[in-house]
Amino acid sequence: QVQLVESGGGVVQAGGSLRLSCAASGRTFSSYAMSWFRQPPGKEREFVAVISWSGGSTDYADSVKGRFTISRDNAKNAVYLQMNSLKSEDTAVYYCAAGIRVRRSQYAYDYWGQGTQVTVSS
Repeated sequence: QVQLVESGGGVVQAGGSLRLSCAASGRTFSSYAMSWFRQPPGKEREFVAVISWSGGSTDYADSVKGRFTISRDNAKNAVYLQMNSLKSEDTAVYYCAAGIRVRRSQYAYDYWGQGTQVTVSS
């Protein structure tokens, strides 16, 4: 069992930066791939980024590649999403998720946090 709690969301101007954190509980955190998804207002939830259990492999949605960076610290049971050069279209509720495999599909993930709101003002 893994419980996830996101933090770090807020309101930022376009072009600014935010760093999201996801704190995990459970002794098996280091065995899970961790991912970030987001749900823009009125839209479906979409994949943002994923990192393997070791941190050695990452994957990003095309819309955030080169602007967002996912990382993890297994000693702290945490995963992060550094978001730079934010755009208004990045406005969404951001969720972290834990799963066995490195996948882009939300159906591959067994555990989800409650989400944190990110609002980018233009």
